[in-house]
Amino acid sequence: MAKYVLWGTYCENVLEKRAPFREAHLAGLTQQKESGVLVTLGPTKDSERVFGIYEAEDEATVRGLVEGDPYWKNGIWTSYEIREWIQAF
Repeated sequence: MAKYVLWGTYCENVLEKRAPFREAHLAGLTQQKESGVLVTLGPTKDSERVFGIYEAEDEATVRGLVEGDPYWKNGIWTSYEIREWIQAF
């Protein structure tokens, strides 16, 4: 399976605005991690960007996971970019 890197941005005042959606967001990520599709995901220290690594059949699968996430659906994530990644080491 291919690996994909995700870079995205958060809305302003993310720490306040994410609260109503955080539990559902984390539950979804837990499911993705348990299924093996999500390798890792988290915010930068300044809470301006999100970074993730996925292992999936194709980019469309990753896009579906991102766009199905409560953070995307509710404007907590404001943009994202996915690139196929070649893990050299």
